[in-house]
Amino acid sequence: MLGPGAHRNRLARTLNAAYAEGLLSEHTLAHRLDMLFAGAVIDPARVVGDLTRRAPRGRVPRRLLTALTGLTRPSPAVARAPASPSLLALDWNGARDELLIGRHPSCDVVVRADTVSRRHARLVFRDGSWIVQDLDSTNGTQLNGHPVGRCRLRPGDQLALADQLLQVD
Repeated sequence: MLGPGAHRNRLARTLNAAYAEGLLSEHTLAHRLDMLFAGAVIDPARVVGDLTRRAPRGRVPRRLLTALTGLTRPSPAVARAPASPSLLALDWNGARDELLIGRHPSCDVVVRADTVSRRHARLVFRDGSWIVQDLDSTNGTQLNGHPVGRCRLRPGDQLALADQLLQVD
């Protein structure tokens, strides 16, 4: 079982390592850390998706390297894998006792997708944990692949609002 904030901390460690390796400037590191810790919904691809680590260089014959490179290029006809879910970064200390999730700008957590209802779900903090309640949304709410009306959340759960995946952190 994952602890609260585990995914966010892993992303922060990735950013710090990229800065240490010279892949990010100090300004870019600060900007991405702000993205990571300022919002309730975090898109990991925007935070660390463009960072690649360099493998240690060894002596690989050019012919073999060319052959391997040709094998690893994706074919244009191959469909891309779905993007990783966004992180739903919740405060597990109880500073907020209720959050409204939906498409409308007045919601506490705004998910910009046409399939998400204007007022899709409510999160309530009770007895040290978050409870999700579907607000009779058009396309429903699922937790770890199962439709739910009301259910307790745990770090690491996958919450689907219509077709929008959020990983609870």
